[in-house]
Amino acid sequence: MNQKSLAVLSTLRRIIRTIDQNEKELSHLSGLTLPQLLILQTLRDEQPVTTGTLANRMDLAQATVTSILDRLENKGLVERQRNQLDKRKVWIQLTPEGISRLNAAPDTLQSRFITRFQNMKEWEQSMLIASLECIADLLEAPEVRTAPMLDSGELTRPGE
Repeated sequence: MNQKSLAVLSTLRRIIRTIDQNEKELSHLSGLTLPQLLILQTLRDEQPVTTGTLANRMDLAQATVTSILDRLENKGLVERQRNQLDKRKVWIQLTPEGISRLNAAPDTLQSRFITRFQNMKEWEQSMLIASLECIADLLEAPEVRTAPMLDSGELTRPGE
C-alpha cells in the first residue's frame, strides 16, 4: 500500500472512531441514543404528529420509528394520544420530562457537522460530496436508502 492509500484508510478510521465516541458520549450524558434524541428534536419542532409523519420527516421506516417511540414512551419522554374523531390516528407529543431531557442534552456531532458544512463554500461542499461518493464506490458500499444520521450502530438496539 502506498502512503496515500494509508492516509485515506487512516482518515476513514478516524471518522468512524469519532462517530462512535460521540455516540457513546451522547448516550452517557443524556441517557439517549442518537436516533432517540433526533426524534425528540423533531417532535420539539413539530408536534403533535403521527408516527407516519415522523417517519417521513426522519427518513426512517415506520416500524423503526414505532420501536424507538416505544422506548421513549417507556422512559416517559413522549406520549401517544388517540385522535377522538379518527381512532386510527395516534398523535405523538413530548412530555414535560421529554422537553426537559431534550433541553439538557448536549449538541450532537451531527448538528455541529451540519453547521460547519453549511458554512463551507458551495464548491467545497460539492467536492466533499463527490469525494465521499467515490469512497463509497471504492468500498463497494451498496446503494441503499439510509437516514441522514451520524450513528455507528443499529437504529434499534436490544434491551433499549
